[in-house]
Amino acid sequence: MSKAKIGSILQTEKVGLFSIIFEGNDLNEFERFKEKFKDDAKYQANLNQILTIIGRILQTGALERYFRYEGKPSDHVVALPTFGNRLRLYCLRMTDSILIVGNGSVKDTRTYQESSELNGYVISLQKLNSLIMQGLKDGSITIEQTDMIINEDKTFDI
Repeated sequence: MSKAKIGSILQTEKVGLFSIIFEGNDLNEFERFKEKFKDDAKYQANLNQILTIIGRILQTGALERYFRYEGKPSDHVVALPTFGNRLRLYCLRMTDSILIVGNGSVKDTRTYQESSELNGYVISLQKLNSLIMQGLKDGSITIEQTDMIINEDKTFDI
């Protein structure tokens, strides 16, 4: 189990973009994903496609059409993108206005469950979703339009 916080990356009129920061890491999970593939010529086009979709999401919102559900729809875990791209970026799509961007990697198996790395990212997001839902119930987390307000000292055991 690791301790993590949720940090804001960017807020637009349509969406609040957040990511997970694990204790002991300088970079959030989205930054770690980008760092992993930014200099990899084999996956550069795939990374650019994902970043283009993120740019579109910032303009239009985290609309369902951009994502593919992974696991159960109730756990909010989704993947970007779905068409002809070997990279998968896993996220929590809380609402059309709140997106928590996680990490991901190359999907070279039929399902994410067959890859220990991809499965780990999905399981971490499923655990985080459960903890967020608990926080929404107990009032330690609130969502207002494109902002997710979390008590400053709140950490998540993922």
